[in-house]
Amino acid sequence: MRQAIQNLEESRIREVANAGMGRSDVLAFWFGESDEVTPQFIRDAAIESLQKGETFYSHNLGLPELREAVAGYTSALHPRVTADRIAITSGGVNALMLAVQALVDAGDDVVCVTPVWPNLTAQPLIMGAKLRCVPLRPEGGRWTLDVQELLDAVTPGTRLLIVNAPNNPTGWTLTRAEQEAILAHCRKTGTWILADEVYERLYFEDTPNRCAPSFLDVASPDDRLVVAHSFSKSFLMTGWRLGWLVMPATLTPHMGKLVEFNTSCASVFTQRAGIVALQRTEEVTPRVVAHLKACRDTLVPLLQALPQVELEPAKGGMYAFFKLNGYKDSLETAKRLVVEAGLGLAPGNAFAPEAQGWLRWCFASKDVARLGQGVERLGRWLAAGK
Repeated sequence: MRQAIQNLEESRIREVANAGMGRSDVLAFWFGESDEVTPQFIRDAAIESLQKGETFYSHNLGLPELREAVAGYTSALHPRVTADRIAITSGGVNALMLAVQALVDAGDDVVCVTPVWPNLTAQPLIMGAKLRCVPLRPEGGRWTLDVQELLDAVTPGTRLLIVNAPNNPTGWTLTRAEQEAILAHCRKTGTWILADEVYERLYFEDTPNRCAPSFLDVASPDDRLVVAHSFSKSFLMTGWRLGWLVMPATLTPHMGKLVEFNTSCASVFTQRAGIVALQRTEEVTPRVVAHLKACRDTLVPLLQALPQVELEPAKGGMYAFFKLNGYKDSLETAKRLVVEAGLGLAPGNAFAPEAQGWLRWCFASKDVARLGQGVERLGRWLAAGK
């Protein structure tokens, strides 16, 4: 086994979840997914595909119809994107890994903004890269980026910059001015940008295109930019494993080769479901966003009312990321909450060392009342001086 693989850390989120699996008395908010099932019309599209016998391989880059649909969907939100810049992938995780495989050699310098979903920092390490992290800084309960610190970290020797915004777990989101500054700097250094924008539609601020600022809004088609997306969050399709990449057209054929050596292709019936999801997005995504905002606006004030909680509402995503003052070890605290309070949260140090003492609460709950029940359990546990 390669040493880089042996050195990978197991998911601390899974470690907490494993402690509570099988317990019906635990209110689980640890994973980053809604507990609402995929809409029926999306499921029906997959069923129809299977009934037609579409059980064979498809093009490495995805069904042409889906690539065109993704290009149209993206172009409705951002400057025009053509289908020759799209690759369909087997989930957002696969999209991100393919991008890293395409761009990073062993020994390359990679910079990543943290705290962040741990896959984003693990993937360059799997490739043998040298990873450097630029941390967001908490101010009260809100996390912010020192843009100059990031620009100073990205040098002509930096092969790849990885940015996730809206961010999992903090909810931090880049501004248009920050994106412009980062892109201009990376053009000078020759650095590729991998932008994980999976949460762009889960954005609660008023914008003309109803999504978070994207690097696609400021970049040219031939810029060294790869943007990763997924059907998981905005379309309630986490288990379907369907995503896509947007990239310069010159990169797309090579990405197709990489897809061949990873998964060959995404399954046809999931792609058929994806086409229908995009065609009828207005029946799904706006409702999902409105519900998530209601969940956020329910949970955050309840948590803020607890004396030991430090928290500001996130502009995007599906998480409340809060500091629990007096509890320094996030993993230990999360495990204790499962056992002693019947409450399942994700430990902050799963996302970066600087998030030690913080906890992530996924508020994507179909039943909003569950959020209040969870806060009650946390409050009782804190009051008992556990």
